[in-house]
Amino acid sequence: MSGLYVLGARQRSLLVKSEEEWNLYESALILQLDTESGRVVTCVEYKSPLEARANENSSNVFKAGTIVGDTLYACTSTEVLILKLPEFKKTGYISLPCFNDIHHVTPSSDGNLLVANTGLDMVVKFTAEGKILATWDVLDEPLWSRFSQDVDYRKVESTKPHKSHPNFVFELDGKVWVTRFRQRDAICLEDRSKRIDVAVMTPHDGLVWGDHVYFTTVDGRIVIADSRTFQIGYVADLKEIDGSNALLGWCRGLLPVDENRIWVGFTRVRKTKFQENIMWVKKAFHEGMGVKPTHISLYDIHAKRCLQEFDLEPHGMNIVFSIFPSEPDTERLHSSISSTIIPSTTVVERK
Repeated sequence: MSGLYVLGARQRSLLVKSEEEWNLYESALILQLDTESGRVVTCVEYKSPLEARANENSSNVFKAGTIVGDTLYACTSTEVLILKLPEFKKTGYISLPCFNDIHHVTPSSDGNLLVANTGLDMVVKFTAEGKILATWDVLDEPLWSRFSQDVDYRKVESTKPHKSHPNFVFELDGKVWVTRFRQRDAICLEDRSKRIDVAVMTPHDGLVWGDHVYFTTVDGRIVIADSRTFQIGYVADLKEIDGSNALLGWCRGLLPVDENRIWVGFTRVRKTKFQENIMWVKKAFHEGMGVKPTHISLYDIHAKRCLQEFDLEPHGMNIVFSIFPSEPDTERLHSSISSTIIPSTTVVERK
């Protein structure tokens, strides 16, 4: 696996150092990386149409997506884009009024789409045409008890602080599951008695690979659970493996290569007024400690070695959400015309 796609965004030049994440990123990006040569190109640069964001200063970020065959399902905070690879031709687009701070999109086993609608503490299932089929509140609260179906949440800059902050959607035996940041777990939304207790720290990714579910935790651990028993079988602490006197960053985005080797994404830690979200930083940070740039690393979690590391900031990427395999595109990697600008799209107004 010598080719990778990395999804994230480029940070804008800050006028105010305290600027929040919902205004921080100027362009959503997809990079292609050749891990043998180290060559990196920008495949896609994208900005959401103004109709699909709160204002012209709203962030543009590709959050966590999914690749199935030659189709990439990508999402921004308020949109789902369906792209044909390797040319990144847009073949589908959905933006619904209930979308706010989406963190992940994936196709469901029945051919529809699922998103972690983080801003509303919900998971939404819908068709490729934008018809909503099901909506789940991720807490034991009545649906829509804290939010209104009459509000276009694409125009609401932020609904933080969130009670749960669901991050990543997956299926086990055809049932929908979601990771919950604040509850430090993953739950089955169609059978609340089924739960995976991540426990060690707040999770992000919940990637099903073989008979296991691989979770990232924001402080730099990989937690592996048995998908049949829901029990944690292995925890790899990447901070210990790395061994450097620096914060690795927000750990988010992973790609297993085999049972030993895993690509993992890290986003440089920055200040935020939501201090409760970075308690792990306070515990980990000490005087003289550095902060690593936004990067991806390949770990052998059983041999406890970091095999490769790529700094993404020289290539314009300041936040990482997803890592996927790609076939090395020799023509693109050696072309001076490196990026695709996805055109704006008329926003879907379906409810």
